[in-house]
Amino acid sequence: MIRWLAAFAALFLAAVPALADEIRPFTIEFAERTPGQWSLDWKQSLAGPGSNDAVIPEVPANCSAQGEPALRAGATAVIGHEDVICEGPVEGGMVSLPGLVGNADALLRVTPLGREVQSFRLTASDPAATIAARPQKWQVFKDYFAIGTEHILLGWDHLLFVVALILLVRTGWPVVGAATAFTLAHSLTLVATTLGYTGLSQRPVEALIALSIIFLAVELTHENRHSWTRRWPWLIAFGFGLLHGFGFAGALREIGLPEGEVPAALLAFNLGVEAGQLIIIATVLGLRQIVRKLAPHGEAPAVRFASYAIGITASYWLVDRMFG
Repeated sequence: MIRWLAAFAALFLAAVPALADEIRPFTIEFAERTPGQWSLDWKQSLAGPGSNDAVIPEVPANCSAQGEPALRAGATAVIGHEDVICEGPVEGGMVSLPGLVGNADALLRVTPLGREVQSFRLTASDPAATIAARPQKWQVFKDYFAIGTEHILLGWDHLLFVVALILLVRTGWPVVGAATAFTLAHSLTLVATTLGYTGLSQRPVEALIALSIIFLAVELTHENRHSWTRRWPWLIAFGFGLLHGFGFAGALREIGLPEGEVPAALLAFNLGVEAGQLIIIATVLGLRQIVRKLAPHGEAPAVRFASYAIGITASYWLVDRMFG
């Protein structure tokens, strides 16, 4: 039985992205340096969007680049720069990134001289933004809320930790208590790290996050053991939540925060993470309830399969992050 479950878990591993926490959007800065003279700067992660080929953002129709773009390849990203001349105002003009595909997205900041900064989020389905005469008040909040939600839903390591925690705790209110403790903890380290009060190197943090998932997977395989994790899941969730907060902060550092709107962006990102977490909790509890009703004897094998799949996946991440 164990060999059968392990084989299916290995297949599950093959389907899971190796880089579990790669929510690194394309970032673009379109800034006016002197009247009519703009600079276009961008950073493209080598993990996206869609390929490793350099993608050059497009500026409004009344603007033109001066010479060829300057591109510089780093270890994990391509850095680009263009000097741009604009004839007349840019309001109503569009900045676009047609190279976005799939789940990739981009953060665009437009900085007119002496006026408020405008922030936009570009996606594959909506790869262009229209520069407004006045920025929308809730634009930053909306964009960073969406990024936070996507980060928990598409960041496989955080997602698997929450899934394992729900499977371990099992019932409604204890799940809520454990999830609340996890939320409070990662919010503390996320805010403290983002504001510069503390911080850890990202590589060991990612390895320890993988180890935290392995820990919960092992606990799941011992159904009848009365361990600290089962007796006080909120305490374990809080401790590991502090660690995961450093991971969230690392992702937010890659994305960047808009100057002058750091509190709103930070709050929105954190609320987005919590919204994604609530979606995960509702989905897992709902699926478990369906299994209990349709196949009461199938719940234990299903949880056992999930524990092996989660454990093997996290073990792969641990080795990759330590030695890869």
